[in-house]
Amino acid sequence: MSTDRALATELGTALTAEAVAAVQRRTRGVLMIGQVLAGLGMGATLSIGAILAAEISGSPAFSGMAATAVTLGAALAAIPLARLARRTGRAPALATGALTAATGAAIAMAAAGLQSFPLLLLGILFIGSGTAVTLQSRFAAVDLASAATRGRDLSLVVWATTVGAVSGPNLIGPGETLGASLGLPDLSGPFLFTVVAQSLAAVLYLVGLRPDPLRVAEAWRLEQARAARAEEERSGVAAPSVVTAVDDRPGIRLAMMSIALSHATMVSVMAMTPVHLTAHGASLVIVGFTISLHIAGMYALSPVFGILADRVGRRATVLMGQGMLAASLLMTGFGAESEGWVVAGLIFLGLGWSASTVAGSALLTESAAPDRRTIVQGRSDLVMSGTGAVGGALAGVVLALLGYSGLSFVALALVATVVVALALTPRRA
Repeated sequence: MSTDRALATELGTALTAEAVAAVQRRTRGVLMIGQVLAGLGMGATLSIGAILAAEISGSPAFSGMAATAVTLGAALAAIPLARLARRTGRAPALATGALTAATGAAIAMAAAGLQSFPLLLLGILFIGSGTAVTLQSRFAAVDLASAATRGRDLSLVVWATTVGAVSGPNLIGPGETLGASLGLPDLSGPFLFTVVAQSLAAVLYLVGLRPDPLRVAEAWRLEQARAARAEEERSGVAAPSVVTAVDDRPGIRLAMMSIALSHATMVSVMAMTPVHLTAHGASLVIVGFTISLHIAGMYALSPVFGILADRVGRRATVLMGQGMLAASLLMTGFGAESEGWVVAGLIFLGLGWSASTVAGSALLTESAAPDRRTIVQGRSDLVMSGTGAVGGALAGVVLALLGYSGLSFVALALVATVVVALALTPRRA
């Protein structure tokens, strides 16, 4: 961490509550723009990655390897990026992840030209670090947030993902046109958007996140601790330490479980919905419409859930999310033969994921001691991505054995696990 003098120079003023609030506002804005850039690049390449994987491998059976590689890449990048953030700050960590994703997109373009399936998977694996950046951005948004606005600030950064997530897939056509005009291999043009968008995001983080929010947060905690000690010496009344706070381990476990199992529930059902709909005669228009509404449910209303998490509590909002996930699974379970019920179920699936992820992330942040917060957050992202990958992989097996309704009813067990954990986990005194 920098010295107080160096940090004051970056701030351009003394380290005060007003200066910290100003850094937080700028940080939130920079992260929101970064999420848009990341979404624009990732949305296009994730869609084309599956098509390219099937073409290069020569078998549609390998198309799912693209999504698996992205998820695995996000999981592998989670801890290293968290440790880098702890050592050097948020800006270098987020920029490193973005540049890694840009490098992966360039590798994927080369793989398309060489028709190399292993090289393609390597490139998509690197692109997965961009997903890790989007996950860690939500935690960067609350490094300086107060307890009263932590959920809202986190949710606004999550909400910004909506623009890229919805617009990104629509860049496939323009990407192919641009790629053809530049003489790039077939199906590689959209990856060019990822190279540009992630490179711009890296520059944005390095320039915009100054002073670094994580460094400011550490300095502000030390300043508060000094003020508390001075007040203690003046009044003779002991004050709680700001720096030596310890983990609320039950709270951390509950938050990680809520985030991970909600993600596994969402991924497993969402991934199999296109397969189920097309097998029952639904057009690609209906499939695309359903997934678009699902994505809107995941992100568009996240600020609402952030405000609820601040006002009614993190646990209550997680419980609300589990209720929506349960309602979703009942809709898709009992209404599997109805396109209307499946669409409604996918919307509620996105809403339940959003509420649980936003509130769970806020709970995780405030349950972890400040000096261990980034590492705990990295571990949570690792577990989240890992359970999502496992859920997506097992969902195909369950679908083959029990059908779409059976998959929905099996996923209810994950929801029940979170609800039981909420009931049994004690609150910190």
